[in-house]
Amino acid sequence: MTTIPLAPETTDTLGSRLKWAVVDCWTILIQEMVHLVRQPSNFAWQLGFPIVMVLMFVYVFGSAMDVSGQGAGAGYLEFAMPGLFAMTMAFGFMNTAFAVTMIKERGFIDRFRSMPMASSAVVTGRGLADVIHATVDLAILVVIALVLGWRPGGSLAATLTAFALLLWLRTALIFVGIQLGLMLKNTEAAGNLFALAFPFGMVSSVFAPPDLMPGWLGAVAAWNPVSSTAGAIRELFESPAVASGYWIEEHAVTTAVLWPAVITAIFLPLAVRQYQRLGR
Repeated sequence: MTTIPLAPETTDTLGSRLKWAVVDCWTILIQEMVHLVRQPSNFAWQLGFPIVMVLMFVYVFGSAMDVSGQGAGAGYLEFAMPGLFAMTMAFGFMNTAFAVTMIKERGFIDRFRSMPMASSAVVTGRGLADVIHATVDLAILVVIALVLGWRPGGSLAATLTAFALLLWLRTALIFVGIQLGLMLKNTEAAGNLFALAFPFGMVSSVFAPPDLMPGWLGAVAAWNPVSSTAGAIRELFESPAVASGYWIEEHAVTTAVLWPAVITAIFLPLAVRQYQRLGR
């Protein structure tokens, strides 16, 4: 008598599963990049807002800011540009959330889930595409800053470390964007995320030192992860530093590494779990 097994034996090994996870991630990455190239308006929107903020804060309000102790307006461009780099990376999570919500709304995620592909591919492929997008955004913004007269004052190694910290923050916030995008019902709801992103970016040391704010608001701004990254890259660029007396500002480089690590540890598993729970 022949015994028929209830479930077919699988020949998949850990190595083959990892191989297919990488292949599926690469497929998603190519799909996202093709979509991005065909819609250049996304670059225009993401870069247009920071450029407007530069013009408004540096050339309108900057003349009244004394951040270097040398008088109003002195050194404000050197102070504001690192903050602007950090804010641009922080606001990027809105684009991630909007893109994820859009592909979910159009049924792409349902198609992916019906295919024999790695469940992590959508999250990792989307994340890699956003890192490439953020790198291009940052390069364009640096060129604009150089045209305006900003110059990094640190060594080449310090400058590269500063850019790495900026991309590290952006990478961590990608998983926040994916989690929010998978939770939201439609792109209209994703468009409302600006109400969340605006205080997250602005209540920080991006454009003004926390000691110029009311006490409680200054403490919130100092402990904002965006402030840690902004403070760290100011230190690496040798820009005018914020000296408000908060412990976290005195250890900005360390906390600029730790904050994104904490955010990733929390939101990466949540994003993968949220993707796996879709359609249940």
